[in-house]
Amino acid sequence: MNEIPLGLMFGLLALLIVISAFFSSSETSMMSLNRYRLRHQAKSGHRGARRAMELLSRPDKLIGVILIGNNLVNILASVIAGAVFTQLYGDAGVIYATAVLTFVILIFAEVTPKTIAALRPEKIAFPASLVLRPLLWLLTPFVWLVGSISNSLARLVGVEATAGTEAEHLAPEELRTVVFESGALLPSKHKGMLLNVLDLDQATVEDIMIPRNEVVGLDIENSTEEILQQLTESSYTRLPVYEGDINRVVGILHLRRAAQILRDGPETFSADQLKSYTDEPYFVPEATPLPTLLMNFQKQKRRMGLVVDEYGEVMGIVTLEDLLEEIVGDFTASPVPSEDEEIVAQSDGWYLIEGGTSIRDINRTLHWELPTDGPKTFNGLALEHLESIPDGNISFYLGNYRVEIVEMSEKMIARARVRKMKK
Repeated sequence: MNEIPLGLMFGLLALLIVISAFFSSSETSMMSLNRYRLRHQAKSGHRGARRAMELLSRPDKLIGVILIGNNLVNILASVIAGAVFTQLYGDAGVIYATAVLTFVILIFAEVTPKTIAALRPEKIAFPASLVLRPLLWLLTPFVWLVGSISNSLARLVGVEATAGTEAEHLAPEELRTVVFESGALLPSKHKGMLLNVLDLDQATVEDIMIPRNEVVGLDIENSTEEILQQLTESSYTRLPVYEGDINRVVGILHLRRAAQILRDGPETFSADQLKSYTDEPYFVPEATPLPTLLMNFQKQKRRMGLVVDEYGEVMGIVTLEDLLEEIVGDFTASPVPSEDEEIVAQSDGWYLIEGGTSIRDINRTLHWELPTDGPKTFNGLALEHLESIPDGNISFYLGNYRVEIVEMSEKMIARARVRKMKK
C-alpha cells in the first residue's frame, strides 16, 4: 500500500467516510419513518414509500445489510487511515490515525448524518431505498448468515425477529394522544369530535340518560283535555305513553302521528286510539356502553330508548340526540345564558350549577376533573361526600372545589355555587 499515492488514499478515505455517512443516515431515517404516514403514502402510489415499506417489512434484514455495509466501510477506512498516517508519522501514525479517524467518523459519518436523518427521515429514506434494495439482494447470503446468528441469539432472550413484520396497532389511549397532539393538522372542532368518539367507550347509557323525574310523557289515565293540551303544547318530537306509572309504558308516540288525533278532536279521542298510534317501546340496560347503544339504534332504526336497571325499573330515557351530543357537542346551546341553563358562569371564577347536572357535562363544559366513577350527578356527588342531606345552605370543599349550596329541596341540592380552587 506504500506505493499508492497519498492523494489517492486521502480521496479513497473521504469516499469511504461519505459511504459510511450514507449507511448511518439510512438506518436512522428508515427507523424514524412514521409507519402510518408511510402506509398512507404507499397507498397513494408513492414509489419511495412503497420501497421503504418493502424494506421495513423485515427490519432484521434491513438492519443486517446496513450494518454489514457500514462495518465493512469503517474497517476499510481504518486500514487506509493507518497506512496513510504510518507513512507520514512512522510508528506513531497508528495512534494519530485512531484519534483522527474516530473524530472524523463520529462527526461526519455518525452524529451529523443521523441528526439530519432523524429530522428529515423521508427525504433520506426514500432515495436511500433505491440503493438499499439492490444491495440487500446482492448481499443476501451474508445477510442471511448474520441474520440467522442474530435471530438465534435473540430467541435466547425471548425475542422473535418476525414480530416486527406484524401490523402495528395503536391502543385507544395512544390514538387519543395522536389526535390530541395533531396541532394545526386538524381544526379544533374536528379534533374535539374525534376525542369525543374515542371517549365513548368510557361512558354508559346511565351517564347521558334523562333521569326519570325529568321525563315528559303521556299518562293515558289523565283526562282527555289534559292529554290533548299536552300534545298541543309539547316541545318534544317523541313522548313515552304509559298507564299511571312510567314503568307501565305502552309505546312511544311521534307527534307527527298525533296530528290526526288533534284533528279529530276530543269527541272521538280514546285511550285505545292513542295506543294505536304508538310504536313499540325499546328498552336499554343502564350499563350499555355508548358505542353499543349507537350500533343498536342504527340496527333497530330507533331514536329513543327507555333505560332500565337490573330489576326492570325504568330509570329514564336516552335519545339519539343525547348520544350525538356526546360527539359533536350541545345542539341547543345558546350564546346568551338563561335561567334554565344547568351551568351559568358568575364572577371571580364561580359557577351556578343545578344539582341534577351530569358530572360528565360539568367536566366537559368547564374542563374540570370531578370524579365520574361514582354518582352521575352533581347532587349525588355532593351528598355522597356529605353522607347526609344538609339541613340548610352550607359550604364545603369537594376535593379541590369549593361548594356553596344556594337552594335546597326536601330530597336534594337544587342549586349550588362552585369554584375550582388553585392548588
